[in-house]
Amino acid sequence: MKILICDDEELIRNVIKEYLKIEHYDVYEASSGDEGIEIVKNKDIDLVIMDIMMPGMDGYQATKEIKKIKDIPFIMLSARGEEFDKLYGFDIGIDDYVTKPFSPKELVARIKAITKRISSKSNTYIYKDLEIDDLAHVVKIEDKEIILTPKEYDLLKYLMQNKNIALSRDTILSNVWGYDFFGDARTVDTHVKTLRNNLGKYRDIIKTVRGTGYKLDAKE
Repeated sequence: MKILICDDEELIRNVIKEYLKIEHYDVYEASSGDEGIEIVKNKDIDLVIMDIMMPGMDGYQATKEIKKIKDIPFIMLSARGEEFDKLYGFDIGIDDYVTKPFSPKELVARIKAITKRISSKSNTYIYKDLEIDDLAHVVKIEDKEIILTPKEYDLLKYLMQNKNIALSRDTILSNVWGYDFFGDARTVDTHVKTLRNNLGKYRDIIKTVRGTGYKLDAKE
C-alpha cells in the first residue's frame, strides 16, 4: 500500500514515515500541496495524510485538486481543532481528521481502520431502484449514477445494511468513521443533510428518530 504524507514540517513527516515503515507501507513525501498533487499524478497512491496549514496551497485546496485526479482516502492533519475545520474537511470528502499533537500509533490504527473498510467484501444493496454496487463503488437510482462523497457513500451503505433499525448518532459515528469519534455528533446531521439532498426522490427514506438518531425506512 502506497501512502503519501503531505506536510511542510519535515520532523512530522519523518516521525510518521518511521511508524508507517514498521507496518511495511510504501511512503512518499511532499512538503507542499503542489508537490503532493504531482506525486499523485505519477504514483498509484492509495491514501493521503494531508496537513491543512501549509505555505501556498493549503490542505483543503490540495485535497480538492487530488480528488479530481483520483478518489482516494484522506486523513487530515491540523493544529486547529475547531468544529468548522472538521466539518468542512468532511464536506469535501476526507475520511478522518487528526488534531496535532497526535499519537503516531493512533494514526496508524486509523489508517488500518480506513483500509479495512476499503478492502471489505463487496456486496450489492438494493431498495426498489436505488442500488449500491459496492464492487464498483457506485450508487444508482433508476440506473443513473448519483455522485456522493466517500463519507456520504459509507453512510448510505451503513444505513442500507441496517434497514428499518433506529441507529444512534454515536453508533453511526463509530461504524461509519471506524473509531470512537471525539467530537460533536452533529457531524452525522451534516452528512445526513447532504446525503438526503443527493438522493432525490429517495431523500425521505432516511428518517429522523427523535432523541436517538436516524434509520433508513425501507418499507416495501
